Amino acid sequence: PPVSLDARAKQLVGVNEEDHLILAHQSYKSGKYSQALEHGNAVYEKNPRRTDNLLLLGAIYFQLRDYDLCIAKNEEALAIDPQFAECYGNMANAWKEKGDIDLAIRFYLTAIQLRPNFCDAWSNLASAYTRKGRLNEAAQCCKQALLLNPRLVDAHSNLGNLMKAQGLVQEAYACYLEAIRIDPHFAIAWSNLAGLFMEVGDLNKAMQYYKEAVKLKPSFADAHLNQGNVYKAMGMLQEAVSCYQRALQARPDYAMAYGNLATIYYEQRQLDMAIHCYNQAILCDSRFVEAYNNMGNALKDAGRVEEAINCFQSCLVLQANHPQALTNLGNIYMEWNMISTAASFYKAAIAVTSGLSSPLNNLAVIYKQQGSYADAIACYTEVLRIDPTAADALVNRGNTFKEFGRVAEAIQDYIQAVTIRPNMAEAHANLASAYKDRWTSRSSYS
Repeated sequence: PPVSLDARAKQLVGVNEEDHLILAHQSYKSGKYSQALEHGNAVYEKNPRRTDNLLLLGAIYFQLRDYDLCIAKNEEALAIDPQFAECYGNMANAWKEKGDIDLAIRFYLTAIQLRPNFCDAWSNLASAYTRKGRLNEAAQCCKQALLLNPRLVDAHSNLGNLMKAQGLVQEAYACYLEAIRIDPHFAIAWSNLAGLFMEVGDLNKAMQYYKEAVKLKPSFADAHLNQGNVYKAMGMLQEAVSCYQRALQARPDYAMAYGNLATIYYEQRQLDMAIHCYNQAILCDSRFVEAYNNMGNALKDAGRVEEAINCFQSCLVLQANHPQALTNLGNIYMEWNMISTAASFYKAAIAVTSGLSSPLNNLAVIYKQQGSYADAIACYTEVLRIDPTAADALVNRGNTFKEFGRVAEAIQDYIQAVTIRPNMAEAHANLASAYKDRWTSRSSYS
């Protein structure tokens, strides 16, 4: 039966400082972080200046994802012992998770300066350099870590990530396999191996290895998330939902899992569920740019247009050049017949991206309505540069050519459209009409 809180408190009081520390380490190693924290705090109450306990408390808070308290405990230890290299390494890990990679690198370097044979710090520094795109420095750090400890599985895995970032798939594969050979229970390497197979499109292998990763580490939120992504790519949406929910059980503040869950609900037209999940994603990460944009789409589809506008504007506060948010705002103003405002948003979207067709298509419609045929044709031509098989753009450009009196070019576009999409009724009808117009004009001329 579960132990009552009062009985638990009495148990803790009856244990001496050293035993508490031993129990804290044992609980930590077995993944019972809340119990580890109880024992660590008991030691802290008896002796707040024990640096080994402060280091452990920092590590426990890291596992509990309370990075600020992790940093605070390591800073307390460093105030007592400024040469404590491991504290700098642990603070670096926390800052890396908080997204300040530059500060993390500074602390890793300090840890290595204090303890040059600190192989974990070398390996983690490699990971930080990889995230900054400093791949040569990352490679040197991995090599140094493996020189110090050839069996350091984290370093083999990080080297694999580095190879993958450079497009060296076979080399990455070899690194992950070596990590698994050294420690077959190293879940991160199984997950990284799965990610490699997912990137090359082998979804079955990817699924097999993600399953292995979560079997070895049931609390591995990233692996649950990615397993869900594989299921989604396979079209197995209910299984994907289950994986995202397991990711959230393992990490209740996992914004990306809420975002991916919301996307499935949105695609299934469960708009209320989608909006709820996007909102949860934003509560977990107030700087989650895509969640604002996607929630805006869901709100617009649900008829909550003013709220949608607020979401798109919030997205643009975080990323002023977000092309989809600019386009989505343009679409709303287009529907409200505020043509000039819509055009300004479409132009802003076109200015910040060269791979998005929708603002070009919509701006072309506006130009055509205004009689600016040459500008409309230029927009459709750019759409066709992005996607030469865009049959709709060919028909629309053909229509514009036709209205502009350039019937021969219209015919060429219609022919190309029916070649790409043989069942496209509109293209066939417009082609017939264009031939008729050309024949009529020739007859009149005769």
